[in-house]
Amino acid sequence: MSKKWFVLASMGAAVLLASALAGTAAGRPAQKQRTTAKITLGFSQVGSESGWRTANTKSIQSSAKAAGITLKFSDAQQKQENQIQAIRDYISQKVDVISFSPVVTTGWDTVLKEAQAAKIPVILTDRQVDSDPSLFVTLVGSDFENEGERAAHMLEKVLQLPGAPSPVNIAVLEGTTGSAPAIDRAKGFKKVMDASHPDWKIVVSQTGDFTRDGGKQVMAAFLQSHPEANVLFAHNDDMAIGAIQSIEAAGKKPGTDIKIVSCDGVHDGFVAMTQGKINAIVECNPLLGPQLMDTIKTVLGGGTVDKWIKTKEGDFMAADAAAALPSRQY
Repeated sequence: MSKKWFVLASMGAAVLLASALAGTAAGRPAQKQRTTAKITLGFSQVGSESGWRTANTKSIQSSAKAAGITLKFSDAQQKQENQIQAIRDYISQKVDVISFSPVVTTGWDTVLKEAQAAKIPVILTDRQVDSDPSLFVTLVGSDFENEGERAAHMLEKVLQLPGAPSPVNIAVLEGTTGSAPAIDRAKGFKKVMDASHPDWKIVVSQTGDFTRDGGKQVMAAFLQSHPEANVLFAHNDDMAIGAIQSIEAAGKKPGTDIKIVSCDGVHDGFVAMTQGKINAIVECNPLLGPQLMDTIKTVLGGGTVDKWIKTKEGDFMAADAAAALPSRQY
């Protein structure tokens, strides 16, 4: 009799154990099942179009190494199709987490659904996408619309200095067409302009694709077609630096004949400010690596994070540049 009860008890324990294990597997979110001891991150970078992007890449690579995270890295060369293929490759490789800085805002739903179906969390960096928010965990990056607003306010300060132009005829060097920073920086700048400065006029606006060479070529065309332009708003420092070359080639003084406000805050931009060639810079911090690695560990450990983890940034006038330059990390 005791032997019979022993067999029944053993069978019951086995059933309970199997049930408990099945319940654990079925009820726990995918990211909670992953161990944070060995993490593989698949990261797709938008490209290497600027000094900002180079610094951003280095930050991610060095931070992954410091955090003990295995990094699979790809450069999309500013082509969305390359990023989509990279993300699909990471899905097939069964990485623990996927992160990418999207080339443009739209066209991501299908591949993000594929990652979701594979139970691989996706964390955006730097740039937002126009997709269902449930398809990604969070964004680690800047508020580009706010950067555009800040650029307009920095121009207000520049125009309060001696030698300010009147009327204010603005040329705009836009970032990559369809990208979040290009769209939102333009939106933020125009928001302030329309609300407070009816005397400001955007006389020409065109993409320079966030590159130094693009800024140089497009600014040369601006100077031919719109010689009345006396202010330049560049969506990044690299385009501003390229534009400076064309302004000087045309016999004009950047920062004097044409006031310049740009975004990013890279080392070369600060050098140009110390030379009086850029009047003001709105910082966009590329050193997102540490925040990204911390976010990955939190997510895979089952913790919660904000839907948008914003970076801390500052604004600089040319008068601030010399003091700030030695401490610039990018």
